[in-house]
Amino acid sequence: MTTPKILAFAGSARTDSFNKKLVKIAAEGAKAAGAEVTYLDFRDLPLPLYDEDLETESGLPANVLTLKRMMKASHGFLIACPEYNSSLTPLLKNAIDWASRPEPSDPPMGLTCFRDKVAVIMSTSPGGLGGLRCLFHVRSILSSIGVLVLPDQKAVPNAYQAFDQNGNLVDEKQRAEIYNLGNKLTTVVNKLM
Repeated sequence: MTTPKILAFAGSARTDSFNKKLVKIAAEGAKAAGAEVTYLDFRDLPLPLYDEDLETESGLPANVLTLKRMMKASHGFLIACPEYNSSLTPLLKNAIDWASRPEPSDPPMGLTCFRDKVAVIMSTSPGGLGGLRCLFHVRSILSSIGVLVLPDQKAVPNAYQAFDQNGNLVDEKQRAEIYNLGNKLTTVVNKLM
């Protein structure tokens, strides 16, 4: 039996990002369910702002090729989505846009990083809605490019109070819900493999 491979990341570059902490909890749940999880921090893989002229002149940047390789090697994604002005972050949208660009060996509009992948999305923010509004936008984008986005999602409000100094969720029920998102993704990917 093949081991499910999950790529976990947050749409934030901030070192002490609440969403990085959140996705790591979900990644624990995926690992406990038997997945091989790779955590990606976009601070370690900086991407230029998408520019078609840059792509035409120089091809896909090296970090974009690395991102695409990581995504293609994965069966599913755990994505924590910070909310900026009721939508997703420029960092997350830029990563999606670059990953959607075909390599010379890809079919045009093949969306090889996204088709037949499964994702779970989650969010946290200092506000009372926990970033819930951005999840609608992320779900819409991913669904339209071929990702099966599971209906299970979670938004954790009041992030400043929600996490302890070690990056754990203080509320055990919330922690279990996020942990179970990773577990659920692994279970679904296993059934689809």
